[in-house]
Amino acid sequence: MGRSFEVRKNAMAKTQGAKVKLYSKYGKEIYVIAKNGGGDPDTNLTLKRMIEKAKKDQVPSHVIEKAIEKAAGGGGENYEVARYEGFGPGGCSVIVDCLTDNNNRTYMEVRQCFVKTHAKIGGPGTVAHMFDHQAVFQFAGDDEEAVLEALMMADADVTDIECEDGVITVFAPTTEFFKVKNALAEAMPEVTLDVEEITFVPQTMTTVSGDDVATFDKFIDMLNDCDDVQNVYHNAEIEE
Repeated sequence: MGRSFEVRKNAMAKTQGAKVKLYSKYGKEIYVIAKNGGGDPDTNLTLKRMIEKAKKDQVPSHVIEKAIEKAAGGGGENYEVARYEGFGPGGCSVIVDCLTDNNNRTYMEVRQCFVKTHAKIGGPGTVAHMFDHQAVFQFAGDDEEAVLEALMMADADVTDIECEDGVITVFAPTTEFFKVKNALAEAMPEVTLDVEEITFVPQTMTTVSGDDVATFDKFIDMLNDCDDVQNVYHNAEIEE
């Protein structure tokens, strides 16, 4: 389909900042998932995926265990999912995912990031239709036919497979995350997955150039400085 995941991987960059902020964000997300679906990763597959992702980002085990124990104890904070959409510097599309215990505070903080960088925050659905919510896997390889065959044998539904510069990228529906992951592990046990996540993949890219580049960087930094912001997705392709 002529799409380069390397470009889109940059578009999906979710800069977390300092380690303490990284740990805090994972801790909050694991707490919410465990509180809503139970603290056993064998029965709560969303929790299992998040734990694996946290470990891959070198989040210490005690941070993960503390979040699960806190969820099991009941009480505690009640976080809600909040998603904001809009157009960032240079006209790029942006999705901001948050976990918040105060919607008004979070909205005002996120809105200020847009306002102070001359961007425009919109309502629900403003840009979400420009992204595909997908499971994405990426690893070194050059035989996409073998990968496709292995996934078909496992009856795993796949949206697309790309092979570019010795890197294979598999796109699948979010519901197929574990089926695809397990199929790849069984068929190619020697393969290391460099990317394994559920994310928003932009359908098209928007070039951000000139003075907008510095403004865009400031915009992303401001969003990631907000305590309630978990992930930022965009379709900006930075022109060097």
